[in-house]
Amino acid sequence: MPDSPVDIRPADSDDADAVAAVYAPYVERSVVSFEEVPPDGAEMARRMLAQPRLPWLVATRDGEVVGYAYASQHRARRGYRWSVEVSAYLNASEHRRGTGRRLYDDLLTAVRGLGYVRALAGITLPNAASVGLHEAVGFAQLGVFRGVGFKHGDWHDVGWWQLSLAASPPDPPEPSTWSP
Repeated sequence: MPDSPVDIRPADSDDADAVAAVYAPYVERSVVSFEEVPPDGAEMARRMLAQPRLPWLVATRDGEVVGYAYASQHRARRGYRWSVEVSAYLNASEHRRGTGRRLYDDLLTAVRGLGYVRALAGITLPNAASVGLHEAVGFAQLGVFRGVGFKHGDWHDVGWWQLSLAASPPDPPEPSTWSP
């Protein structure tokens, strides 16, 4: 029997508990995230609504959330307002099925359409799967921050990747707010 298709759609607060469940193993059992306590659904809903409002997408298969991707503000200073950080998380059952690629394709299209110029991604190293995904959608490595994250009794490097979403305009218009 063939796999059911994966659907990508905007996330909303009704998805927050499922998004938290996808993310929890990354917090509890890996160094992919440097959070130490998994956020609950209420915290995820708060993050989805953070200002400036940026896209949060979920991947669903058979009506169940199996992954998500989102953009967030890169830095608080105004001069950074045309740059976003992006992340994607998947249930283990979705790895190597194209779900991450689909999420990123839709997410990057959305942030480009809002007027963002650069997308950045931080990846705890080593992480060949995440590096492969980011490079497959066009990100290029910028550099590595050595030993900047401490978790599970060890120091970890974080690599940074960047994708140009648009040419650098001399007088860029303000990015738009996402409205799902």
